[in-house]
Amino acid sequence: MTPNAILIINFEETRRRSINVWNGIPPAFYTWRPDKDAMCCLEMVRHVLEGEHLFHQIVNNRGNLGDYPSPWNELPYSDVTAELTFAQPYRQQFIQTVQSFSVQDLAGIDIIRTEAGQKRKLGDYLLRIAYHESVHTGQLLSYLRTLQVNRPKVWD
Repeated sequence: MTPNAILIINFEETRRRSINVWNGIPPAFYTWRPDKDAMCCLEMVRHVLEGEHLFHQIVNNRGNLGDYPSPWNELPYSDVTAELTFAQPYRQQFIQTVQSFSVQDLAGIDIIRTEAGQKRKLGDYLLRIAYHESVHTGQLLSYLRTLQVNRPKVWD
């Protein structure tokens, strides 16, 4: 199995489990947040989807985000299905980009984010993208526990 294939499996498994959790959010709780400074449930779903696109731009630019106009800027919040549908073409582009990297690219390309004080190899940076999504999926599971809502099983 190639490194690219392993990365894609990780991205797809992470997303499959996230979608499982996201679909477990009752619509009545889409706008619930544990405190005034926290993201609400639907904001967190969008944060993950939009964040992947942002990370994709960082990867494409080797660290420099530049003037990033988010496609999500004017999009009203609706529901999980609408969020996933909107993000799908961006997800496909991201997966195609990951598939395009050689083993040498993964080990040799530096992602340098001077504004964040980060310098990572491309392969490392890609793994961190999936980790970001996993962390927020865990947060949403905690939200659902707090709400005393049945939580979807992520360990199938």
